[in-house]
Order: sequence, then C-alpha cells, then structure tokens
Amino acid sequence: MKHKISSKKEYHETMVAVYNLMNKGEANLTHIELKNLAAMAEAAEKFEDEVLGFKPGKGPQTIAELVELKMFENKMTQAKLAEELGLGKSKVSEILTGKRKPDVPFLKGVHKVLKIDADFLLEHA
Repeated sequence: MKHKISSKKEYHETMVAVYNLMNKGEANLTHIELKNLAAMAEAAEKFEDEVLGFKPGKGPQTIAELVELKMFENKMTQAKLAEELGLGKSKVSEILTGKRKPDVPFLKGVHKVLKIDADFLLEHA
C-alpha cells in the first residue's frame, strides 16, 4: 500500500491517523491496519525529510561532539560524567572544549560509561 503526502494538511491528517492507530496498540491492529500504519509512517518520514527539513544532518565528527550527544541522550551533566569517569571536572571540561586532547583514561572511560564505539574513539583520537 502506497501513501503519498503532498501538503502540510495531508501530513497533519496522516499523523493524526498514525497516532490513532498507535493508540489502539499493535496487538489490537488488523493486518490491513498494520500495513496502512507502515505506509503512512514511511510517507510521513519522507515528507519530514524532504519538505519539512527534519532530516538529521551529519553525525558527530569529533570525540567531543559524540560525548556531548551521549551525555544529552543519558541526561548527564559534565560533572556527573567526570564523577563516573573518576576524572576531574576541569579535565573533562577542557577535553570537551578542545583545550586538551583526550587521553587514554578519558577514552576508556567514555567507551565504558557512555558505550561509545571504540573504533570511533581510535579513529578520532
């Protein structure tokens, strides 16, 4: 089933329909409703990306950018990160602002605490 959205009004109507189906609960949807939901979600995503400009830009390009993103996702402050890493607040701040290069204890810590991919850390260190 194809679903096409060509205006903001159609987008709004589609999103209302999506929310209504989602509120029913996946287990309570018929096979046809599930197909409609998938088609509407795909059309909405395409409209958001192409028309509304919701498409995410490039991902983090530096260790500091990725650490800050992960901190945001985990609702973590720099002070809390420093505490969990066992490092000083000023050291973490200096690394995140680019005044200091990340060292091995910092890299090992963010890998463990924030679950940052080791390959990314090695490539960008």
